[in-house]
Order: sequence, then C-alpha cells, then structure tokens
Amino acid sequence: MMRDVRVRGWIEAIAAAICGILLIVTLIWRDWIDEVFGVDPDQHSGALEWIIVGLAVCGTLTFSLLARSEWRRARALHPGTQ
Repeated sequence: MMRDVRVRGWIEAIAAAICGILLIVTLIWRDWIDEVFGVDPDQHSGALEWIIVGLAVCGTLTFSLLARSEWRRARALHPGTQ
C-alpha cells in the first residue's frame, strides 16, 4: 500500500510534520527566533511568535487532512489490506 501513495501524499505528510514541529518548538521556546537569527523583529512583544503558532496550526491541520486523503486513496486501491 505504501507504494501506492503518490509523491504528493509524502510531501503533504512531511509538511504536516514540519509545521507540527515548528508549532511545538514555538510553544516551548518562545524566543527561538531572537536567539537563532540574532534579531528581535517584535521587540520582545511575542507577536511574531503567536503569528507563527497560528500559521503552524493552520498548516499542520491543512497538510494533515490533505495527506490523510492521499493515504485513504491508496488504501482504496487495495480494499483487502489494512
């Protein structure tokens, strides 16, 4: 069945994972942008981090649902397998 999942499905699954990781990292380590890139675009207000959290939630949900439909399509090609 995994061979029947299109490249699109794999890309969507990877994108969902990346968005999920970004979401978790931003929730746990709020100043990671300041420390990693050495800039403070929001002057410690946290606005940028909350925008990233919102976008990561939307991305995770969107890419997860898209990947889910691809996996279901691949499963429908072989109805007798799990």
